[in-house]
Amino acid sequence: MTGILLAAAYTALLLYWMRRTPYFTEVPGLRFRWVAAFFLMRIAAGVALWAIYTYVYPDRATADVFKYFDDSAYMFNALAERPVDYLRMITGIGNDNAHFHELYYRHMNNWVRHYESNLYNDAHTIIRFNALVRLVSFGEFHVHTVASAFLSLTGLLGIYHAFVRALPGKEKLLAAAVFLVPSVLFWASGVIKESLLFFGIGLLVYQADRMLRDGVRWQDPFLFAFNVVMLFFLKVYVLLSLLPALLLLLWARTTHRPGLWIKALLLYGTLFAIGLNLQRVLPGWDILGILTMKQRDFVGLAIQMNSGSFVMPELLLPDVWLFVKQAPYSLGIALFGPVLHPGGGALGLISAAENVGILLFLLACFIYRKPWAQVDRALLAALMGYVILLALVIGWTTPVMGAVVRYRTPLLPFLLIGGLVLLDHARLMARWLWARRFFAA
Repeated sequence: MTGILLAAAYTALLLYWMRRTPYFTEVPGLRFRWVAAFFLMRIAAGVALWAIYTYVYPDRATADVFKYFDDSAYMFNALAERPVDYLRMITGIGNDNAHFHELYYRHMNNWVRHYESNLYNDAHTIIRFNALVRLVSFGEFHVHTVASAFLSLTGLLGIYHAFVRALPGKEKLLAAAVFLVPSVLFWASGVIKESLLFFGIGLLVYQADRMLRDGVRWQDPFLFAFNVVMLFFLKVYVLLSLLPALLLLLWARTTHRPGLWIKALLLYGTLFAIGLNLQRVLPGWDILGILTMKQRDFVGLAIQMNSGSFVMPELLLPDVWLFVKQAPYSLGIALFGPVLHPGGGALGLISAAENVGILLFLLACFIYRKPWAQVDRALLAALMGYVILLALVIGWTTPVMGAVVRYRTPLLPFLLIGGLVLLDHARLMARWLWARRFFAA
């Protein structure tokens, strides 16, 4: 009961603060009561995630919603006796030595990965987040749920802010695409990495849009760099999928020559060439080798855990042509996998139904599309560049459909926004009104 009351108090305080903050109140096409409703929906979704991993899948040691929260207690408990240790672990400064491993990290189950690589262990970020929130939560889990829901909402609102001016007359559809996609609502509201990930993505996109629209102020490069660093420590592959799209949009918005598709080919071709040769400059950063290892680790874990939604892929090797050959399959798995391999249980069926709904919406956007000359092609190309690149990484490395549904949430709002860029809203509404009159007759 104490936790519920404390979470309710923090919810009320956050709503009070949001009501007095322009970022949450001055939202084109969206009244504050809807912003508040979306916040409360995310809290409810976070509680639903907690309930599923409390009563349906009760193994606390393997549930992401609990395991990082539990590990954070070891870090937070240092504050009382060794506050300098706590600060060093929170900041990551001078904390990687035998002293910290002996006193703290060896007691945690998730600080050290079973399969380490040169990539940053993003589990550290969510553990540190929980250790910070414990300053005000007093160990009550649902205060962390409220904090996660608030950060997720803040990021999603940044995405809405960034695109609403490019989609006049489509504010309600944009709000649905950003805030109401079921898997995004479910997976990006609880005490897991996706909530922080959407916070980082949303702020980065919002900051990039502000700089493109209003010009660069003195503080903007620092804020943009902060957002980049935050995403690096959350999910580096999402950052590396998003940055080329932002660069393409910037290039397309600021110069007219060469043509858009030549710009896209030059930009992505150059970045792919750099990525494939990165190990020559940074030893150990063999991108294809890292992706290959990630796939094999995931396959091994899925077999060991007897995953019900495991789909055996063709095993990759660090060979560029093998990755190219597997690209269509990887895109298909990431974008259509929940329909092709729905898995068992209610979550699998819900994911399949959501995927069908998304495909039907995109089909409607294509059928009732604008004339090509009226489409914001630069924005569409940037959106599809991000979606395709992130979908490829997910499809190459993730053979479990339950994980695909979760990992692809950062691309779904952008995929739907791409459909809205194409959509001729007036044509769609005219057909909708005709259908209503037809069936009412």
